[in-house]
Amino acid sequence: MMIRFPFLVVLVLVISTVRYRMAKAESNDVYTLESVREDLVKQEDTIVFGLIDRARFPMNYHTYDENYWKIPGFCGSLVECVVQNTEAIQAMAGRYQNPEENAFFPEHLPSPIVPSYPFTQILHPGAASININKSIWKNYFDELLPILVASGDDGNYAQTAASDLSLLQAISRRIHYGKFVAEAKFRESPQDYEPLIRAKDTEGLMKLLTFESVQEMVIKRVEKKAMVFGQEVGLNSDDEKEVKRKFDPSVASSLYQKWIIPLTKEVEVEYLLRRLD
Repeated sequence: MMIRFPFLVVLVLVISTVRYRMAKAESNDVYTLESVREDLVKQEDTIVFGLIDRARFPMNYHTYDENYWKIPGFCGSLVECVVQNTEAIQAMAGRYQNPEENAFFPEHLPSPIVPSYPFTQILHPGAASININKSIWKNYFDELLPILVASGDDGNYAQTAASDLSLLQAISRRIHYGKFVAEAKFRESPQDYEPLIRAKDTEGLMKLLTFESVQEMVIKRVEKKAMVFGQEVGLNSDDEKEVKRKFDPSVASSLYQKWIIPLTKEVEVEYLLRRLD
């Protein structure tokens, strides 16, 4: 009982969170390009705060060293253990029934133990087969973390892994939201997309999907949010003379410019290629 009780408490909390996200999704079950873009703007806040939270800790290399840990019944690093087990609990609570969610380790997900939620079917069924989390995982650890956090070790490995998970899920949700972006764009101009889809013209689709002015606006807005949200706030007027920041705001803009926007467009193209199947 002492072992099961914490698990049940965690599961109840996860179910409550998942149900909230499901209700939120249901309230916005009519996806238009405008509503999709509004949601993407809100997701920027989540990602920026996730960057702030991860920047609290140094690199903490042991979190990612599979040879450092001897976890009973598990072969891998601490962060892999945290992500896999958290996803398993969330899967039981129904998180991955939501088409907005994509697991990093889908092969390890158990079946939900809660009734399925009747989501409005916005996406083409082919969307379920699109998951580029392997690329997101690699870019996160190889490219993003080295420019976001300081080197060093403070021993907070579990907290570091939890922070990684939260930020990874936010970035993944943002990138895979490209499925909804592509669906909204297709519904607005099916006559423009159908010939390119039938011809399997990935380059033509990429050009049609790209709005450079919008991309530049997003990159600038994200960096500004990072500047505003990431500054240390003091009560003395002298504190305002020299602004201290929790992380470099250019990291946020680089994240969007180098990875999030390109990978989102990759998801959009992959989705459109399946749209007429």
